[in-house]
Amino acid sequence: MQSNFKTSKQPAADPHATAIAVLGWLADDPDMFGRFLALTGVAPGQVRGAVNDPGFLAGMMDFLMNHEPTAMAFCAASGISPETVTAAWQHFSSPGLDSGEY
Repeated sequence: MQSNFKTSKQPAADPHATAIAVLGWLADDPDMFGRFLALTGVAPGQVRGAVNDPGFLAGMMDFLMNHEPTAMAFCAASGISPETVTAAWQHFSSPGLDSGEY
């Protein structure tokens, strides 16, 4: 499938810009975007209002990062490095427990 997703092939400068690039890439693939919406329970009309919600962005980054082939396809299409995507994912993810904490 050929994508219409366009980018400058430059790494996103900040986590929010990376997340918005991910959203644009997902939205360009109706099957992938439909799967994302179905898994999150977000209605298509709610996406625009959710782009500044850190919880929504965290869920979207989790969706991308929980399937390595999808994450790598995004990196290849966007020109954004896996390290930049990982940094954005970590930015939006809740901190985990340190070893020994429960």
